[in-house]
Amino acid sequence: MIYRAIKDLAQYGIAKGLIEKEDEVYVINSILQELQLDEYEEPAGEGETELEPILKVLLDYACEKGIIEDSIVYRDILDTKLMGLMTPYPREVIRTFQELKAESAEKATDWYYDFSQNTDYIRRYRIAKDRRWKTETAYGELDITINLSKPEKDPKAIAAAKLAPQSGYPKCMLCRENEGYGGRVNHPARQNHRIVPIRIAGKDWFMQYSPYVYYNEHCIAFNGEHIPMKIDRSAFEKMFDFIKYLPHYFIGSNADLPIVGGSILSHDHFQGGRYTFAMETAEVEQEYVFDGFADVEAGIVKWPMSVIRLRHENSDRLVDLAEKILNAWRGYTDEEAFIFAETDGEPHNTITPIARMRDGKFELDLVLRNNITTEEHPLGVYHPHAKLHHIKKENIGLIEVMGLAVLPARLLGEMDALKDAILTGKDLRNDDRTALHADWAEDFMKKYDTITEENIDGIVEDEIGLVFAEVLEDAGVYKRTEDGQKYFCRFMESVGAKRK
Repeated sequence: MIYRAIKDLAQYGIAKGLIEKEDEVYVINSILQELQLDEYEEPAGEGETELEPILKVLLDYACEKGIIEDSIVYRDILDTKLMGLMTPYPREVIRTFQELKAESAEKATDWYYDFSQNTDYIRRYRIAKDRRWKTETAYGELDITINLSKPEKDPKAIAAAKLAPQSGYPKCMLCRENEGYGGRVNHPARQNHRIVPIRIAGKDWFMQYSPYVYYNEHCIAFNGEHIPMKIDRSAFEKMFDFIKYLPHYFIGSNADLPIVGGSILSHDHFQGGRYTFAMETAEVEQEYVFDGFADVEAGIVKWPMSVIRLRHENSDRLVDLAEKILNAWRGYTDEEAFIFAETDGEPHNTITPIARMRDGKFELDLVLRNNITTEEHPLGVYHPHAKLHHIKKENIGLIEVMGLAVLPARLLGEMDALKDAILTGKDLRNDDRTALHADWAEDFMKKYDTITEENIDGIVEDEIGLVFAEVLEDAGVYKRTEDGQKYFCRFMESVGAKRK
């Protein structure tokens, strides 16, 4: 059985174009070495073609023989090493990408995305486990996902990671030095990971795909140097350099302050891809003209967060106006609106920017952010409020800002328990899995004449989506009320904008 799996893995590599037929014996011998085998017998009959069951046989064997511990962390380190045996050298990947890019940007990214899945850097079989649906709201169809593809470490691996020597190499998960890295208990293996170089603002940058692909072709563009993120004029320029290189992709950045920022603020990077989010299709509900920028289309977007949209054929005009708006916002205080540029020397105002090419024009969305906290809202005034934490407590980053909820895996079990309790009439407060959701569930149940086994899945999914819309409203600095829009208009006027 082990020889069959070894043969099948080599055959998989040939079928996916990772290796050639002439490489087969070499690859088989390399796998034998990793599994501490000295012999090999050519297996008979038809083999397995799907990657997950092939790897499972190899990993189970390694655990059985004591080569690795039977833990998701150690299994991932070994299977990545095995896939790395068939992954072409970086120079070959770069050459293929650049040759295809000379034909078209789409051909290059189509190939690179497929390649990143074939190497198992993006684990298709794990991504398929994610729960995804759309919910119609006042702001369009919001995307909802429950992330099940990022495996949770078992207690033994967590303990081992705490005891492992701390290493400063690679400096973070985004550094280019991750390419080909062997991994350890507290840092993932990356032998099957390949990055492609791109020039951004005259500097060496690189592109890769996210291994968790929260949306189609979810890519990351990152600086070749390990330097902190910063939202400034150069960030807008870099984003448009990327769009000019891959015009079929969007690109965006997390904000550069805690609470409203991303999880990796220490490394300059952007996220992009080929996906249409609800925010992109949201309409401009109030047009504005900025002094000195009458040629730039501008307006406030109908969205739960506070978004200014700019459009022009010339990206330089958008960069100039975006810099003006950013600088104004950084220093803007409006006590009546509870907007404070800083308190006790700590800055609060920043922007989450998103750039794209649409209908022949460059487009830039500027989402106003503020990370101030209070005793009532210790995690952030413009952050999901406590009553919504049963669904979403984590920071609202770029992906959520655009209308895609990335919800924790715990929700799957909790929602199954909740649905069962509703259908059987159990007391929601008598089970830890449902108690947190009790107030919410009792409230939404009143909206429906009947809740049955046939409709409960759709009801719960829709209600989760509606909670996510509230989450985004909480994160908006200017609320969608008469006063909120009045305060938003006041800021726009402070930057020299007038309603059309």
